[in-house]
Amino acid sequence: MLKAIRNFLADFSGNATKQPFREDDHRLAAAALLYHVVAIDGTVDERERERMHDLLASLYGLDDEATHELVRDAEIADNEAVDLYRFTSLLKERLDEAEREQIVAMMWDLVYRDGELHEFEDNVIWRVADLLGLSSRDRIRLKRAARNEITNGT
Repeated sequence: MLKAIRNFLADFSGNATKQPFREDDHRLAAAALLYHVVAIDGTVDERERERMHDLLASLYGLDDEATHELVRDAEIADNEAVDLYRFTSLLKERLDEAEREQIVAMMWDLVYRDGELHEFEDNVIWRVADLLGLSSRDRIRLKRAARNEITNGT
């Protein structure tokens, strides 16, 4: 609440804080879900962090600094969130089905980066896909595609 008031006053006065990723920014919601899935197993592997950075930079056309800021803001947002609905509802509202599938595909890509799929990772992606309105068939198809891509070294 205070953050929203501060941003409003900064915008109103013309001295906007350097924070392009507000709570209602779908890029922040997507990044928070990606961060959540890599952190759910208790460790954020450097390969996962680098891959998340690369995926977000590519998807949103961000430079290195903006991508670092997005990842930092996503970590904060994830740590402050009480559930996933805050992020998934925003994405479901703003993105079409293909774009929502892309987020889930990125999540699968990330969980396979450390070479091991943890049951918590699998469960959180299942919940996210469901909240995003994706079918079980699509979720499994995306999972298989990510696993095949990683095991084939592409």
